[in-house]
Amino acid sequence: MTRNQLAAMIDHTLLKPTATTRDIQRLCAEAMAEGFAAVCVNPAHVEYAAKILAGSTVAVCTVIGFPLGATTPSVKKKEAEEAINNGAREVDMVINIGALKEGNHDLVVADIRGVVEAVTALLPGGLVKVIIETGYLNHEEKITACRLVWQAGAHYVKTSTGFGPGGATVEDVRLLRENLPPEMGVKASGGIRTTGQALALIRAGATRLGTSAGPALLAGLE
Repeated sequence: MTRNQLAAMIDHTLLKPTATTRDIQRLCAEAMAEGFAAVCVNPAHVEYAAKILAGSTVAVCTVIGFPLGATTPSVKKKEAEEAINNGAREVDMVINIGALKEGNHDLVVADIRGVVEAVTALLPGGLVKVIIETGYLNHEEKITACRLVWQAGAHYVKTSTGFGPGGATVEDVRLLRENLPPEMGVKASGGIRTTGQALALIRAGATRLGTSAGPALLAGLE
């Protein structure tokens, strides 16, 4: 894999609550210099990041219902609408994890579908990635989550927030890939720190990587 190929799969991420506008400026500068797919920032920073990245190939991604997924569907939908209006082109939403675990699949689907409809109505071609927080789920729940995300019309399944238990694993990525149609993506996120990890996750089926260590991952190819 070339440096440019790996860069094009990375969402350069900064979701710390202490992030300042100076930090966001640095993140965006690195993303443009390296050719990353996107920056992933909290909703409060979307408008600022979009201004910096205007005219570049780097998309602005943000998070919805983050990091717990326990807000109501109407709040997630409104948050997604505001993010798109502020310049986001991709959103990574957290599912209602408790609803999944208790078998309330209708709520899980409605929750996701509301965000998908909000994003695509305002931005045809906008992407919705759905964080299922694999660290909380057993094997069967992960498979069920894939089915529900597909049913709701989202575009990616994402492993983790980075704030929950565990992070991206090769085993989880492979499981998600095997249980999704080929047109859907898999985003591996959480604890990706080395080039070896990144390449192993890609071999397992990841099509996007969420990481704050993007420059270091690229340096590891040299």
